[in-house]
Amino acid sequence: MTTLHLIELSCPVCARSFRSQTVVATNGYGGKRTDFHERAAGMQPLPYFVHLCTQCGYAGVTRDFGDEVELTELIRTRVWTELGPALRHALPSGSLKYEHAAKVAQWLGQDARYLADLYLRAAWCCVDEGDVEAERYFRRHAAWRFAEALDAWDGVPAEERAVITYLVGELWRRIGDDEQAQSWFDRVEDEVTEPSAQAWVLEVAAQQKLAPREWFT
Repeated sequence: MTTLHLIELSCPVCARSFRSQTVVATNGYGGKRTDFHERAAGMQPLPYFVHLCTQCGYAGVTRDFGDEVELTELIRTRVWTELGPALRHALPSGSLKYEHAAKVAQWLGQDARYLADLYLRAAWCCVDEGDVEAERYFRRHAAWRFAEALDAWDGVPAEERAVITYLVGELWRRIGDDEQAQSWFDRVEDEVTEPSAQAWVLEVAAQQKLAPREWFT
């Protein structure tokens, strides 16, 4: 089961102190989708890996609320004006928390791979929230950021490039763009660095291109 723990955080934008729940234990007994979305049995942990200040809208992982975090006045203003208004009508969902964390990370100049991971997790949260359009929106942003990371000189380690290339293809497949999906699946072979260890990536890329599945078996 997923176990949560209350932690005390201080917002570096508005200085508000608040409590948030964080994950101390979880499981993968619910299976893994072919976009690497690992499911837990029972309560899903994803929304609790990020934290959000409900006063101003600032969000991030635990370290983003540390005493050493320094924000420019421009970022503080953007948080208040661009993120804060989203909190006026409803409690923040898991996907909103990740979206806010991604925007803050972008303003702080975080690398494309990190942004991609945040948007991918936002999409995964949308699956549980039943929001199909938002899911597609976040998958697009994740795919674009992963592609940007692959294009960067050192954005993705050589041994991970085949997996990330496959993932971009799978994201486009789930969005419904089969042409882009197949193009990315076809690139996987060129990114393999260890044929024996990475044979599974080639197999799953071929599978998702010809007879896609929703879950790894």
